[in-house]
Parts: sequence; C-alpha cells; structure tokens
Amino acid sequence: PGLWTAAILSFAHTVGEFGVVLMIGGNIPGRTQVISTQLYGHVEAMEYAQAHALAAGMVLFSFLVLLLLSTFKSRHDRVMP
Repeated sequence: PGLWTAAILSFAHTVGEFGVVLMIGGNIPGRTQVISTQLYGHVEAMEYAQAHALAAGMVLFSFLVLLLLSTFKSRHDRVMP
C-alpha cells in the first residue's frame, strides 16, 4: 500500500509541478505544455476566466486523487487490520 500511495501522490504532485517542467522540458505548445504552465500563460496574458477554469480543474483533480487514496487506505485497513 505504501508504494501505491507514493505513486499516486507523486503523480498528483507532478501534475501541479511548474518549475521543473519549464527547466527541463521548456514550454513548447502541443509538446511539453502541461496544465500548470498553461495556467501561468493565461495569468500572464490576463486571461483570468481561462486561468480560473484550469485552476478549478486542478483542484477537482487533487480532490479526486485524495479521495482515491482515502478509499484505497480504508479498503486496505479493512482487509489487513
């Protein structure tokens, strides 16, 4: 269960990562652009409606990942007390 938890949390953290993506992958539209860099671009261009929509999507995704972890942990705790 620890490996699954680490994998899910690492994936969720990577989705929101910003600095490493820009340093290593750049910001090539259609190739290396991720939600966090696109969100940054919308804020820089003062396109706040699009930035809010992306931020809401990231919050929803984070909530779903935490819900998945909680469900997985509770099932594991019931099977192996």
